Amino acid sequence: MNSPFASGQSGVSALLSVLLILAGAALVALGGGGLGGDIPGGALILAGLLTPMSLKMANQWERAVVLRLGKLHRIAGPGVFFIVPVIDQVAVWLDQRIQATEFNAEQALSKDTVPVDVDAVVFWQIHDPERAALEIADYRQAINRVAQTSLREMVGSSLLSSLLSDRKTGDQLLREEIGRKTAEWGVTALSVEIRDIGVPAALQDAMSREAQAQREAAARVHLGQAELAVAQKFVEAAEIYAQSPAALQLRAMNIIYETTKERGATILMPSAMVDAMNPGGVLGLAQLAQASQKPAAAPPAEPKPAS
Repeated sequence: MNSPFASGQSGVSALLSVLLILAGAALVALGGGGLGGDIPGGALILAGLLTPMSLKMANQWERAVVLRLGKLHRIAGPGVFFIVPVIDQVAVWLDQRIQATEFNAEQALSKDTVPVDVDAVVFWQIHDPERAALEIADYRQAINRVAQTSLREMVGSSLLSSLLSDRKTGDQLLREEIGRKTAEWGVTALSVEIRDIGVPAALQDAMSREAQAQREAAARVHLGQAELAVAQKFVEAAEIYAQSPAALQLRAMNIIYETTKERGATILMPSAMVDAMNPGGVLGLAQLAQASQKPAAAPPAEPKPAS
């Protein structure tokens, strides 16, 4: 609730009041005590005295709830408006801008009986000033209490894993629940954001070790899959080299070339390997491999005895 002086109309009403009083005093002085100057002058002086009580001004985002003889008369603002002194009164000043309220739930038990501390913030706005002023005594405190209650209900009906992994769903559930309760007061819950979820230190350590074990298991599975793929490639290469010894010799020569790229490198090779790289030997091995792949010739048929 804002006071009339916080709205900025005190300066305008004070200035107008002073001008009216001065004008009334001037009329009284010029009238010389006659009725022609006293009555208008007194009226101006009286109007000047009543101006601070009757002239009000509301900012663009403000609304004033005006009561007449204790009953709702109108919702005034924004801008300058007048009330009848003594009969009318501004009961409540309402701010219709979007506002934020922080709330939390300490040691709230989740569905799997884990105590957690949750901090959140709700953004809300008054859409019906009349209901916000008449239906509830203190809508700010009520919003805070409703938000805390709804947060505890949401935590109690959710698993810890879902709270940590899917905050967007929790935000949506809280906004719908809080908005359903505050709509009766003329207040709209625009959005709710869960800022932090605190987990006990012992449980954090256990969750960390569990996550580390899961990552190690996944790493070993990936390593085994890679080893299997490499072994399959080696088997395919071995089959190719068995069918073509020349390809094997070329591969060996390429390996030697790759290792001798660095200057000053010395490689010791067995003489058998050097002899195997002889082109004649390579051709002989290739012919031997091809001959081994041909089917063996059938033995000659024995002559049948003469009858």
